[in-house]
Amino acid sequence: MFDALTDRLSGVFDRLSGRGVLSEKDIDEALREVRVALLEADVALPVVREFIAKAKERAAGEEVIRSIRPADQVVKITYDGLVEMLGGEEPEGLNLALNPPTVIMMAGLQGSGKTTTAGKLALKLVKDRKKVLLASLDTRRPAAMEQLALLATQAGVDSLPIVAGQAAPDIARRAMSAARLQGYDVLILDTAGRTTIDEAMMAEAAEIAKIASPTETLLVADSLTGQDAVRTATAFHERLPLTGLVLTRADGDGRGGAALSMRAVTGLPIKFLGVSEKIEGLDVFDARRVAGRILGQGDVVALVEKAAQDLDVAKTEAMAKKLAKGQFDLDMMAEQFAQMKRMGGMEGLMGLLPGVQKVKKQLSEANVSDKTIDRQMAIISSMTKAERKKPDILQASRKRRIAAGAGVDVAEINRLLKQHRQMADAFKMMSRDGGKGFARMAGMMGGGGMDRLKALGGGKLAAPDPKQLEELGKLAGQGGGLPGLGSGAPKLPGLGGLPPGFNPFKKS
Repeated sequence: MFDALTDRLSGVFDRLSGRGVLSEKDIDEALREVRVALLEADVALPVVREFIAKAKERAAGEEVIRSIRPADQVVKITYDGLVEMLGGEEPEGLNLALNPPTVIMMAGLQGSGKTTTAGKLALKLVKDRKKVLLASLDTRRPAAMEQLALLATQAGVDSLPIVAGQAAPDIARRAMSAARLQGYDVLILDTAGRTTIDEAMMAEAAEIAKIASPTETLLVADSLTGQDAVRTATAFHERLPLTGLVLTRADGDGRGGAALSMRAVTGLPIKFLGVSEKIEGLDVFDARRVAGRILGQGDVVALVEKAAQDLDVAKTEAMAKKLAKGQFDLDMMAEQFAQMKRMGGMEGLMGLLPGVQKVKKQLSEANVSDKTIDRQMAIISSMTKAERKKPDILQASRKRRIAAGAGVDVAEINRLLKQHRQMADAFKMMSRDGGKGFARMAGMMGGGGMDRLKALGGGKLAAPDPKQLEELGKLAGQGGGLPGLGSGAPKLPGLGGLPPGFNPFKKS
């Protein structure tokens, strides 16, 4: 969502990094370009003005002008400003009532993703061992109730039985009674929306809020609607006791201004981001991590969380042992592609790695994308087991047969085989000397961009909590810094998902 803003800010900071010492004029010029970048990203003008005023205040002083790496100081000032704009250092989770059931009311315009978000939120709460009841109060949109019941099944939670012809306030009362009598921890109420804000919708939502007295009233807004989302949030906030925001379609190609503006304009915390259509696609909003991604520093913690969640430990351990012996066949290559797809594909992973904006451009120019990976997987699946184990036996007639089976040209097969040879040679080289090559590779991966900013002070950077560190420990390997988490962080050899203490070079 923030790609355009990231590109623009990266260009500003690249120009600054080439200068040894920055004058006040340089800083003013840089902040002027940051201002233009934020306005182009559709950030509200009053928010931009306040951001630049605070940034100038922080930048005014000899500490910045005389710093050893003044460009880094400007980046740090921008980072601190973004974190403050997005909601501060600590993410705000859900507030759960001391006496259950906790009532969560979902509000928003039609098409913003309320119903889908209700299902996603239910799944997240189930993972926290909460007993959840979903209730649809949308009596206007066709099949809205049936959609929520289907999502409840997918999330593994209960949904309130549908009674035809019942009004929304009556459904709210019935849901409250069912939640109390049946011992539910959380009740999620999915209210009706309209294509535009009108008095009838607002009056109904206000009545439901009066009946249910929700602990959380979350406004669900489509982040691709730009400043309209900010106006919607302001209108709802005037009539409802809103406690937080959920931004959907954060994986879209919008300019991201709504996310940067809504917190500042409404004063409400952004609690969740909808990051995909899948029912698992709801992330807790963390201002520090989002600011890091906007500045091109990636989000390594999110990458590790994805690895811990999606990678198959047994398969990864078996692959690590083979790689340690310098073995790398086409089956292993296909498994690497499959793992990448499970973790969000090439584009999804690239967005989480630090300093990859330029690489993304190069890949785009070379026409390398997730579709390329799909074609390569199709080529490998068109081969026999023997051909995948020993690619050297692939002669012209075999290549023609595989090309016909995969629906590609022979030239693509040759490109894939060349890529495989290069990867196999690299793994053989790294497997020498008891795997020291893997350590060197991991060391080269360590960008350290956020480490430099951390050393400059003037604010705290995101740090993984103990649970995240434990997951990182499970990915521990032969050394090399994990980019963006400092020299004291656990190590990652590029082979995610390995159990603690696992050594692929140990003879079994």
